[in-house]
Amino acid sequence: MPESVINGYKMHYIDRGKGTAIVFIHPPVLTSKNFKYQIQHLSARFRTVAFDIRGHGQSQPSEESVTYPLIVEDIKKLMDELKIEKTFLCGYSTGGSIVLEFLLTYPDRALGGVVIGGMSEVSDRKLRNRIRLGSVISRVGAVGTLALSIAWRQARARLSLWRLLYNDAKKGNAKNADQYYQYSLGYNCTARLGSIAHPVLLVYGEKDKGFYRYAQMLHQQLPNNELVFIKKISHQIPTRAAKTLNELIQQFLASQNS
Repeated sequence: MPESVINGYKMHYIDRGKGTAIVFIHPPVLTSKNFKYQIQHLSARFRTVAFDIRGHGQSQPSEESVTYPLIVEDIKKLMDELKIEKTFLCGYSTGGSIVLEFLLTYPDRALGGVVIGGMSEVSDRKLRNRIRLGSVISRVGAVGTLALSIAWRQARARLSLWRLLYNDAKKGNAKNADQYYQYSLGYNCTARLGSIAHPVLLVYGEKDKGFYRYAQMLHQQLPNNELVFIKKISHQIPTRAAKTLNELIQQFLASQNS
């Protein structure tokens, strides 16, 4: 996994394939490894880039507080480093919020977005409580406990995948994970969604009922979007519905290039 100094910290990233670029963005505690199946499949046709956010996985902890604007600046700097002029952004869960923030901040550097189980705000009690719990567990330094639980939900019975995700996630910095969770609670770009002109693919799990409100919110307010629900799947789409997700991403990118 390559490493580069990005905005003052050592970032670990994956860069595979050639062609139109896709940059993948993970949620708190998880790492770039969560996009293992997307990198494997899509790199045959596209340039796939995934990175560990500050204080996550193998990236160096951050002295600056981890916020969405800071992560956006890191993505832009990584693109400069890799000589990527424009890219599609693909974010999972809270990583989807960072996709939206990037499209709002650097529209000239983006080709479009893919939001997987994402949101423009966190406004329901159940999700807020889940994020608060992650923040509290991180704050007391129990990132390993979080990593164990989150990795298991992503992998289920696939033990080799669980080990891969867990061993990377448990390396995370507790303070930076807490900061990422905390920023997610207060973030809200819903009122600005109408200014995003880029095409955006919205992908949600049919069984992920708590996220229906966010799917409809984005579908109604983004000017140029496509909404897809994957049957018989909940929130863990990149790992547990990888084949369907990869096909959707491939079709979406192909339709934008036609």
